[in-house]
Amino acid sequence: MKKSALLYAVLVIAPLGLVSCNSGAYGGGGGGATNITKPPSGLTERVLASQSASSPSAAPGLIIVNGFNDTVGRGAISAGTSPTFMETSPQRAILLAFDSATNKVEVVSTTKETLTGSIQLPGPTTSIAVPQSGIGYAAVPTAPLNGSSPGAVVEMNLTSGGVTATISVPNAQTVISNSNATQLLVFSNDSDAVTIVSPLLLNSGSPATVSVPGFDRPVYGFFNGSSAYILNCGAECGGTQASVQILNLATTPPTAGALVPVDGATIGFLSGSTLYVAGNSPANSLCTGETTAAKTCGRLDTVDLGSMTVTGSAVITDGYHNRIDMGLNGQLFVGSHTCTNVGNVNNVTGEVRGCLSIYNTNNGSVVIPPDNGDVTGLQSFMTRYVEYVAEGGNLRVYDTTKDILLENDFISTGTITITGVITDVKAVDFF
Repeated sequence: MKKSALLYAVLVIAPLGLVSCNSGAYGGGGGGATNITKPPSGLTERVLASQSASSPSAAPGLIIVNGFNDTVGRGAISAGTSPTFMETSPQRAILLAFDSATNKVEVVSTTKETLTGSIQLPGPTTSIAVPQSGIGYAAVPTAPLNGSSPGAVVEMNLTSGGVTATISVPNAQTVISNSNATQLLVFSNDSDAVTIVSPLLLNSGSPATVSVPGFDRPVYGFFNGSSAYILNCGAECGGTQASVQILNLATTPPTAGALVPVDGATIGFLSGSTLYVAGNSPANSLCTGETTAAKTCGRLDTVDLGSMTVTGSAVITDGYHNRIDMGLNGQLFVGSHTCTNVGNVNNVTGEVRGCLSIYNTNNGSVVIPPDNGDVTGLQSFMTRYVEYVAEGGNLRVYDTTKDILLENDFISTGTITITGVITDVKAVDFF
C-alpha cells in the first residue's frame, strides 16, 4: 500500500482542486458576489477552528478560516478560555463551543461573528445536540441531582441563555436528537439500555423518559422515522458482542429489535441504506494486510440496512473511534483517540501513523496518512474536493482527488503556522 505524503501544512496556502464554484453565489474567495450580505470578516465561505492557547502569542478562540482558499481570515471570535468541540444549528446561524476550562457552552452568532452568551453546565460534556436554532441539549454524566444517581441531559435555551431543564439520566454520555426535537436518544456509560427522552412531556405529568433494555453497551444511534439504528459497542466497552441493532420507536413501550453482529461499533456514518461502522474487535484485532509496527488495528464494517447484513470489512487504525465524515469522491475519513502512534512526524525516518484512516468507498482501499495524534475534528465540503482534519492539535487539509487520481497520494502545497492547539473544525456556510 502506498503511503500518503504528510500534509505538513496547518492550512494549505494555494487553492486545492476546486470544482466549479459559482462566484455569484458565494464570493468568499474574492469572486465579487454582490447579492450577499457579508459577515464582519468579509468572507462568505467560512470555517471555524476552535483554538486553545498554548503560548502567550496565541489567544484562545475560534479562528476564522477562508474555506475558499484555505487561508486564515481576519480576526477571531471569543469563545471562552479553552474552546474544544463545537456543534452547529441546522441552518448554522448558531454555533456552540464547549469551554473545557469552565464547563460553559459558549453561544456564537455566526452571522454577526460574535459571542452572544454563555451557559453554565453542572459538569463537563463531550456530547451536545442542536436540533433547532433556539434549543440545545448536553449530556452531562457527572451532573449532581438530589435523590438520584449523577448524570443528566441539560436542556439549554440558546436565545435567552440559561438552563431550562435538567433531565435525570444516570451517567448520560451521549445525546442525539431527531430533527424536530421531539425525541432524544441518550446513551450512558456501562449500560445495556437506551434512554428515550421526550422533551415535550416535561412538566406534563406524563413520564418524559423511558429506558429500553435489550442492548449491548449502546453508544450511538441514528433516527430512521419510527425506528432507530443503534450501535452496540459490545466487547470493546465491557459487553459481549458489537452489533447494529434496531430500536422500535412505534411500539408501546419501545423495544429492542433485530441486530447484525459487526467487528466493532463506536461510531458510524449513514449513507442511504448503507451504514459504515467503525470500532475495535478484541477477537479480530490483527493488522492483516498492512505493513506496520502497530500491534493492533481497528475495523470498519459496511452494513446493508435493508438486509441487515455485513457486506464488507476493512482494517483501519486502532484507538477509540469517535469521528467520521464522508468527503466528495466517496472518501470516508475515520478518526480515533488514544490510538497506536508510530514514528515521529517531525523526524521522518520510517513509518509514521496516527489515528486517521481514509477509506475509499469506491474500491475498498485504505490510506493511513503519516501523521501523529488524536483526531478531534473532521469537516468535508459540498463544492470542494478537500477535507479539513484536526489531528494532534494541527489543522490539516487533504485533497481527496489525489486518492483516486494518484494512487492514494495526498499532497500539500504550503504551510501556515497556527500557534494554538486546534481541537475542532466546523463549516458555517453552505458551500
